[in-house]
Parts: sequence; structure tokens; C-alpha cells
Amino acid sequence: MNRVLAHTGAKYPIVQAPMGWIARAPLASAVSKAGGLGIIETSSGETDACKVEIEKMLALGLPFGVNLPIMFLRDDAMLRYVCNSGVKFVTTSAGSPAKFVGPLKEAGIVVYHAVPTLDAAVKCAEAGVDGLVVEGAEGGGFKNPEEVSTMILLQAIREKVSIPLIAAGGICDGRGMAAAFALGAEAVQMGTRFVSSVESPVHKNFKLKIVDSKETGTYVLNKKATPCIRALKSTRMDAIYEEGRMPADTFANIKGVYFDGDMEAAPALAGQSAGLIHEVKPVKDIIDETIAEFHQITARLGALATARAFG
Repeated sequence: MNRVLAHTGAKYPIVQAPMGWIARAPLASAVSKAGGLGIIETSSGETDACKVEIEKMLALGLPFGVNLPIMFLRDDAMLRYVCNSGVKFVTTSAGSPAKFVGPLKEAGIVVYHAVPTLDAAVKCAEAGVDGLVVEGAEGGGFKNPEEVSTMILLQAIREKVSIPLIAAGGICDGRGMAAAFALGAEAVQMGTRFVSSVESPVHKNFKLKIVDSKETGTYVLNKKATPCIRALKSTRMDAIYEEGRMPADTFANIKGVYFDGDMEAAPALAGQSAGLIHEVKPVKDIIDETIAEFHQITARLGALATARAFG
């Protein structure tokens, strides 16, 4: 039995990342309807708007989850709301989950925490989380400045903890999913792939920028300060990369990137998997193709194992 599927109720072990302003009901419901697990974000800080999105998902009766980014929550209002809402699955991130695990689990909610290091994974497992989202350096958004790849991080964490792992960072298709499962994951999380989907609410300029990017098309920025992020290259990001630090107003017009298509307005958060994405596709096609490719690869590897062969 796949433990992530048991915890989430999803058909397929594919989770949509909780991107601020992007991970709302239109995208999350498309992912859940296609058999994956849609996630509603709360990192935007728009508490009332996020509650509306959660209620939309609850009304649909689909499996879904909510992300609670601990460092970005101004108070415990969203935590209290989620505990009383009927939500069944939560991912926590950006801080220690220790104070959140108790209330969430008392409410009957399954809790996974996002971790960028082995030490954090061990501490979170000891704190009682049900599973982990293992965030490798390839992924977009907020990052650990000490970059550890998904391939290394998965192996290190699986060696030390027994709870289920969701692999995140650099995964956008069945090849990446098969590789993640070989290293100990029971599900994958995809962000950049879903940002560039038909149902994603972002402007077409953002989607096409992802499609047109190479595997070298992102920067890790602000490594000597907080927050450290991975974003698509642009003229403005070139300057920040050379300077080594982000100005305080870097994210002031993030909606200009997301919804107006001004790719110089703020960082366009995305992962290295942008270099593997060549087309804007419907969510259902993305998930169906990922699952088909995953099974093709694992069937071939299973045949090799049966024959004790290598090709």
C-alpha cells in the first residue's frame, strides 16, 4: 500500500506545490479531478481569500490539502480555521512544525512537513509528523542556501527515517517520478510543471518563459540573506545575482509577474525543471502522461530485475 495515497485519498501520488497566489481552487481542483492532490496556499497572507478557496475545494468533495507556511503566518488564525474546517491533509513549511503538529493531529488532520536538510527531517519525524516533503535544491521558490539536490537528499533522509516521503524539486514527468521512487519516495510534488499548465492562473508570459527556459535558466539568489530563492533569469535578476543580495522591495510587485505578465516586475519563482518543460498542457494531460511514463519505466526496470540483466 502506498502510504501517501492512504494519507491523502488521491488516486495518483502526484502533489501540486503550494505556490503563493497560484495554488488556489482553479488549479488545485484541476489537479485533484485528474487524480493528483491539489493544495491550497496560504503563503500569500490573504487569509480571507484563502479561506474562500479552501471552502470551494471542500464543496467539491475532492481530495486536497492546505499548506501552512509557519514563518509567514501572522497569527494562529489560519491554523485554528483549518483545524475546524474539515480539511484532512496539511503540509507545513518554513519553520518548525512542533507547535502545529499537536493541534492539527488532534483535529484528525494528517501532517507532512517540508524539509531541505537531513537534520530537519530527523527533527520533524521526532516531532510526530506523518510524512515529509523532501525539497531538493532544484525546485523553485524559497530555498536552503546550502544547496542539496533532490537525488542526494532523498537518499540521506530515507536512510534515517521511515515515514513516507514526497519528493520535490526538479520533477516534472514520469522519468523524474520513477527516479524519485527508486530513491525512496512514495509520491512527487510538482510546482513549475503545474505553473505552466493551461489551468494555471498566471499570465501567458510566465508560462512561455518557463517553456523557453533552458536547464540553466534559473538563479539561486540572496544566498547570504533571507529569503534565499530560485527564480527564472531576467535582466532584473541578473543584477540581483551579480550584487549578491535582494533589495527590500524585490517582491513588492510579485502580482505584476504572475497576473500582468511583466517578467521584470519581481522574481518569477520556478525550478530547474523549466529546462525539461517544452509545452503548455492541460493538467489532466500532464498527470496522465506522467503516470503512463512512470509505469513504462518501472515495468522495464522490473523486467530487468526479473531477468537479472542490465539492458
